[in-house]
Amino acid sequence: MSATIEVARQRAARVKLMAFDVDGVLSDGSLFYTDDGIEIKAFNTLDGLGMKLLQRAGLKVAVITGRKAACVERRMQNLGVELLFQGIEDKLQVMRELAHTLDIPMGEAGYMGDDIVDLKIMGACGFCATPSDGYDRVAQYADYVSSRAGGRGAAREVCDFILEAQGKLDAMLAPYLSEERR
Repeated sequence: MSATIEVARQRAARVKLMAFDVDGVLSDGSLFYTDDGIEIKAFNTLDGLGMKLLQRAGLKVAVITGRKAACVERRMQNLGVELLFQGIEDKLQVMRELAHTLDIPMGEAGYMGDDIVDLKIMGACGFCATPSDGYDRVAQYADYVSSRAGGRGAAREVCDFILEAQGKLDAMLAPYLSEERR
């Protein structure tokens, strides 16, 4: 990890907009095709709830990905993620435009990616993360490297890290705890 955990916490504490890649981050990076050419991906429910928790905590959540697949659109609709950008070649340009539209400085934006195509957007954001199984060189530039693999709870770990850094994690978990455990 290029930044210390304390620096990563400080950067995560400022995040108001968190964007995620899909392949290798929200999925394990495997691509499955039916005989009819329909692309299929597996998504982890841990990651989905993490993204919902960020939204409930008042953060904007986006997906910016280079590929385009109907299953991604369906999954994001299910999660209430309206800021979906697929088939994007220049992820940084999209992030800059999105941050401008939302009036959020790039220093308060975050991105989670897993490969070298994500390095420009990660470097321009105030906080960036990668899954444990992301490309080795990407981990060198990330503020936070999850202990979990892409599509296996890595995004959830990052969501929890952000919420904890902002002092919001306990409040987001409270509705799921019994009165005796709070």
